[in-house]
Amino acid sequence: MMGKFTRGACALAALSLLAACGNDRSQQSASPLGILGQVASQAIAERNAEPAAAPRSPSDIAAEALSVNPGPLILVGLESMGTTQAMAMTGQNGDMRTYMTPNEQALILRNGMLSGTRGLGNDLSVAEAAQSAALIRAGRSGQAQRTMRYYTGDGLERPLPMTCTIGPGPNAGVMVESCEGLGASFQNNYMVSGGQITVSRQWIGPALGYVTIQTLRP
Repeated sequence: MMGKFTRGACALAALSLLAACGNDRSQQSASPLGILGQVASQAIAERNAEPAAAPRSPSDIAAEALSVNPGPLILVGLESMGTTQAMAMTGQNGDMRTYMTPNEQALILRNGMLSGTRGLGNDLSVAEAAQSAALIRAGRSGQAQRTMRYYTGDGLERPLPMTCTIGPGPNAGVMVESCEGLGASFQNNYMVSGGQITVSRQWIGPALGYVTIQTLRP
């Protein structure tokens, strides 16, 4: 158990580098969301029974998630909302993984790269970033095209094409992706180890801003 907590703590420490730059209760309790949901329900009951406590730290959230859930986990921080929460993997299709909270907010990742969001409002429908991903995971510099697609109020999907420059950042092991297009710009940071993205700070869109993502358990 201590090994699990140590890995989570190491990932949490790495974040500072990037910031500087159904009804079946038996099935529900055995599922990743069921386990996290039970923890959330217990936390709510405890809060109602006791005086308000100080907000939990990311380290505490990570440690609790690792102790109750045996499956793949990520820790997610939404900067615009000021929230940090654990997400459990609920599905996988090839190299695409869906991670979700008990209240069905979700991130969709492809090999660590943000591919979409669900349930957050102003969601990213899909990010097409294969060129960027290849350069980032290989630790190579270069130019890439990516397209971010968003649903608008009229129910249509609107593309936001971006041109990106990828290269090493000022900190060892960190790749930087700087993109701009149609008046928008952002800079994503990725910590890469052995060709895998373990910690990152990625832009969702104009409304939601940036999200930090760290692997607690692959």
